[in-house]
Amino acid sequence: MGGPKYPSNFKSYVNNSPVNIKGIMVTEVAFIPTSQARVLSLRFISSICPTREDQNLKNPLLSWKEESSILEREGGRSELRMATQFPDDFKCPISLEIMSDPVILSSGHTFDRSSIQRWLDSGHRTCPITKLPLSEHPSLIPNHALRSLISNYTLVSAPKPQPHPEPQTLIATLTSPSSPLHSKLHSLDQLNQFSKRNPVFRRRLTESGAVSAVLNCVGSEDSSLQEKALSLLLNLSLDDDNKVGLVAEGAIGRIVAALHGRSPDCRAVAATMLTSLAVVEVNRATIGTYPYAIRALVSLLRDGKGREKKEAATALYAICSFPDNRRRAVECGAVPILIRIADSGLERAVEVLGLLAKCKEGREEMEKFNGCVKILVRVLRNGSSRGVQYALMTLNSLCSNGDGMCLETLKEGVLEICMGLVEDDNEKVRRNASSLVQTLQGKH
Repeated sequence: MGGPKYPSNFKSYVNNSPVNIKGIMVTEVAFIPTSQARVLSLRFISSICPTREDQNLKNPLLSWKEESSILEREGGRSELRMATQFPDDFKCPISLEIMSDPVILSSGHTFDRSSIQRWLDSGHRTCPITKLPLSEHPSLIPNHALRSLISNYTLVSAPKPQPHPEPQTLIATLTSPSSPLHSKLHSLDQLNQFSKRNPVFRRRLTESGAVSAVLNCVGSEDSSLQEKALSLLLNLSLDDDNKVGLVAEGAIGRIVAALHGRSPDCRAVAATMLTSLAVVEVNRATIGTYPYAIRALVSLLRDGKGREKKEAATALYAICSFPDNRRRAVECGAVPILIRIADSGLERAVEVLGLLAKCKEGREEMEKFNGCVKILVRVLRNGSSRGVQYALMTLNSLCSNGDGMCLETLKEGVLEICMGLVEDDNEKVRRNASSLVQTLQGKH
């Protein structure tokens, strides 16, 4: 018997057909006798059918960070290591992982069973792709043909896993006085490469006593060695269990020293490292009481360039979520610096001001700064949703505790702005705007 006859303009026909041509072809390909032939046929299908990127389909369930965390948690799985080498049609539209149990929804689209089941269990009764309604109890039909294709493709295409280098060997290079600089840099490159997405390797690294060796490199006079060592510490701090351990081994002192270093990149990474450590509450308290830690961040905020300022402001925000650190930041002169930076367009500074306005010392410094309210009002008019949210929070703190600031805020037309913001799409903006309206109306 001859195979099916396809028109000469088949690619156009497939891409524009109202029916699921892909599904028909996948069914036919499943009966091709040899696995290699099936693989070649699937590659042909992949080449003529639009990818998800072409269709601009976005993951309806997972944010970018959540997807990254999935990759990190599952870093040891060979399926994910090979995921970028598979055709997009093998990937679930929800999880973006290679499907292990593909099933067809009544909308005609295929998903991995576990992912679509989570979608349905969450109460959704629409197709994640088409948004068309589904029945109350949607059927999930196994896509045996696609499952077979994925299995065969894996057998043909699976690369041999790359063995990880032994951490002890690389650490020995870092600690040896006779190791040349280029060898140490190469060892740090390898350690960074394997620790970035592999929690198992990170655990092996910390258990093998690598932290003290890396901290010594952070204290190096060579900026390249220092930056790579800081990046490795940042990778190790991805695991919450390591965050407290790094502080216990003396990481804060080395990081604070790096904030005063000569390299802008090192200073920026050092600030990012403090942000990572400050995720754990006990570390926020420790960083705040460490001599010159907050002062070094405030200095970087004042004297640094674009990336350095942003990372310093982010670190201050994380550290000042611990109440006692707000007063310390104010005593280091953070408020006027933050107001000027906010006026230049760095909204992260407004977020820190929102926290500092929660303490008396912070509000007093803001009241002293001529034009503080005007700058916050400009953020209300032109800022992003997050910037507007924190500008509202700051103004509310100022107005709740001082009639003078309340009068100045009213003169700037903030009440009228807030009346518009109570209808904003962002729930936090609406809530903060409503709160500020109540404060302003209650005062006058």
